[in-house]
Amino acid sequence: MPQLHYTQFIPADPAVVWDFFATPRNLNELTPPGLKFEILGEKPAPMYAGQLIAYRLSPLPGVWLRWLTEIRHFQAGRYFVDEQRSGPYRFWYHEHSFTPVPGGVEMTDRVTYVVGWGPAGWLAEKLWVRRQLEEIFAYRARRVQELFG
Repeated sequence: MPQLHYTQFIPADPAVVWDFFATPRNLNELTPPGLKFEILGEKPAPMYAGQLIAYRLSPLPGVWLRWLTEIRHFQAGRYFVDEQRSGPYRFWYHEHSFTPVPGGVEMTDRVTYVVGWGPAGWLAEKLWVRRQLEEIFAYRARRVQELFG
């Protein structure tokens, strides 16, 4: 299964960083505006294991996708995992971990995903999906730097 792995040092109080990332509505701050990301329904806060979060986004002009994720695992201040329940992927499992280090926190993301859709999905992953995911995480890294220094 394809995986993405990112680590970023954030020079801020680990508790402040955790509070930001464990508040689902802040996902808007970390998503490229071109995706038109929108949480559906009540803006959930704070995060907890078993929480369902519904949203929609537009990866291409005129194409809207609905996505439902569940917070499968959660340990306050340390990590959480969101797993797709329904949405654009056959499988999506996103691990977020936060490790206090001198001067801040090391944030690590590991995403395991499968596009699905048979041979067409394989081709889409090679030509477009992975590149778009990498661009989303690059945008997020820039935003985190802007927000936390």
